[in-house]
Amino acid sequence: MDNVDDERFDLLGSLPFLGMHLACILPIWTGVSAVAVIVCLALYAVRMFGITAGYHRYFSHRSYKTGRTFQFVLGLLGAMSAQKGPLWWAAHHRLHHGYSDTANDVHSPVVQGFWWSHVGWFLCRKYSDTDRQVVRDLVRYPELRLLDRFYVLPPIALGSMTLVLGGVLQLFVPETNTTALQMLAWGFFISTVLVYHGTFVVNSMAHAFGSRRYPTKDESRNNFLVALITLGEGWHNNHHYAPSSERQGFYWWEIDLSHYVLKLLSACRVVWDLRPPPSRVYRRR
Repeated sequence: MDNVDDERFDLLGSLPFLGMHLACILPIWTGVSAVAVIVCLALYAVRMFGITAGYHRYFSHRSYKTGRTFQFVLGLLGAMSAQKGPLWWAAHHRLHHGYSDTANDVHSPVVQGFWWSHVGWFLCRKYSDTDRQVVRDLVRYPELRLLDRFYVLPPIALGSMTLVLGGVLQLFVPETNTTALQMLAWGFFISTVLVYHGTFVVNSMAHAFGSRRYPTKDESRNNFLVALITLGEGWHNNHHYAPSSERQGFYWWEIDLSHYVLKLLSACRVVWDLRPPPSRVYRRR
């Protein structure tokens, strides 16, 4: 039986997450520049792709194939989002699909409310460990185990790089009006927090708001707004109906930016064997 205390808010363990949000007020002192905002949005898009195409569609669902080099790149991009390692992320997501919107779901808004599904579930001790039995297909790669063990290093490295980039621009391209601290604030802290909540709304909003095309056993829903900010993850009812499909926007009007990028990478043979939606998807319509 789970210890109820394990579901309580873990203040000490949550300090890095809370500190990341607190750091978002730095622009009050650092100001803003066009370059800093562009870097913020670019790092949001790249790391959101690392979460959607990497942590979710590849590591969690194995909906396409790639080589070990690009597999590591996907893991690194996801780890730079400060959402722990690929083994931890994939293990908990697979458990979510196994028990979606039941009492055993990791983060169901239907069972435990919006706050728990959005952030509460990982701000407690209950889900801090990785069940490696659930991700035995991934554990065999030592580089993924390293990413999972030292998951704090990629975000620290990225934060350091934004600081250096801002310093270089400040010294050699002063007309950009960009400083080192300003680039750190926008390029790392604000961008990371945006990736956080862009990811989390799939757990909270896409199980509560939107339309249901398919009668799945859970409350998953298709949400256009969530799809836009997550590069395609908002077609969540589609995804729960056919979780092995790499493509989550099943029709041309369902914008799925991660799918478009993966198709381009497939044409370049960086990835291959993208699993299409099963034929039953279109027969139902």
